[in-house]
Amino acid sequence: MSSAFVLIFLGAIAVGVPIVFALVFAPLAGFVLAEQFVFLKVLPQRMFAGINQFPLLAIPLFMLAGQIMNVGDITARLVRFANSVVGHLRGGLAHVNILSSIMFAGLSGSAVADTSALGSILIPAMERDGYTRRFAAAVTAASSIIGPIIPPSIIMIVYAYVMQVSVGGLFAAGFVPGLIMGGLLMAMTVFLARRRNYPKRERRAPPAELWTSFRGAFLPLLTPVIILGGILSGVFTPTEAAAAAVIYALALSLFVTRSMKFNDLPRVLLRAGLSSAAILLVIGAAVAFGWIAAVSRIPDALGSGLLAVSDNKYVLLFLINLLLLVVGMFLDAGPAILILGPILAPTMIALGVEPLHFAIIMSVNLTVGLATPPIGLVLFVASSITREKVEVIAREMAPFLVVHMFVILLITYIPELSMTLPRLLGLA
Repeated sequence: MSSAFVLIFLGAIAVGVPIVFALVFAPLAGFVLAEQFVFLKVLPQRMFAGINQFPLLAIPLFMLAGQIMNVGDITARLVRFANSVVGHLRGGLAHVNILSSIMFAGLSGSAVADTSALGSILIPAMERDGYTRRFAAAVTAASSIIGPIIPPSIIMIVYAYVMQVSVGGLFAAGFVPGLIMGGLLMAMTVFLARRRNYPKRERRAPPAELWTSFRGAFLPLLTPVIILGGILSGVFTPTEAAAAAVIYALALSLFVTRSMKFNDLPRVLLRAGLSSAAILLVIGAAVAFGWIAAVSRIPDALGSGLLAVSDNKYVLLFLINLLLLVVGMFLDAGPAILILGPILAPTMIALGVEPLHFAIIMSVNLTVGLATPPIGLVLFVASSITREKVEVIAREMAPFLVVHMFVILLITYIPELSMTLPRLLGLA
């Protein structure tokens, strides 16, 4: 089959066709143009096979756990604890926003869930405290990028499934980059808060208040410990860890915080089901698209093209980062991983880049794409909460995007930042 379907796919994206329909329509049109009608009935089989995989069951389960925690007052407890720790700093609520994202990252694994849950609480609070609405939206969107980097991470599960790398190893590789990103975002916030004279709380939280807020957040903060501890100790697989997260979230919400009732379950299940269905439909379409690309030998052609530019892995890593940043502006992270992972990873591994190292580079880079215009999902979520235009939020985010780019370069050229923990745990 010719590569005409790629041009059809790019054209469909350019005119605004939703990604999942473009992924299916392009191969169909390509088959018809090439008069290879026998493949038309293979395509739905490939789509179904793409999602009929046990590891992918973790995605709806983590989505369900995140929905339960939102309804169960767990998000609000994390925010109260973060406020007691850093609320006294200049630009305190912006710091609270970032620290809450770091903690929430260990619960949901989704940047969109982070923006929605924390934004609905913190953006109105920041506006009441004297911050501009656009800045509140920008810092919420920028910090939510930490969500899929610190484990658990839905994006990492997708990459591990496609490229056959260790989920536990990839989770471990995300810890340090996520914390570095959070720390540098807070440093940028300090700089902006001083220049713009953002407000701060009059006093530090007294020890009693700090202890009370920590006690309220302690059990939710154990969630990532249970998930990762179970995976790394071999007690359960990543998919079973997601089920454990659901059970733990239910227990907390129903019997500890008591902010969720049994009659809330249908609504929670419906929301998680709709979100999961959208993700899995895209995965199925992207797997079929990737299979057709492989049959058409597009990965081989792209790999040869990259090597024709340079055979220096550091130069190629820089070029690939630029490519991924551009791709991330137009494609969601999941489909981009499914399409580009099998194309780019073999070339870089052949040049001596460790599979786990390239996995974390690609995952972090495409995660940043969730906050870049014109199609960054978290920008649209923040826009829906604040009623600010996406382009206004994107402009306000510019300093934070500089931080994101710097972190990508750090983990690209200093592999020890992401690889030390997996090596210590025997996962790399």
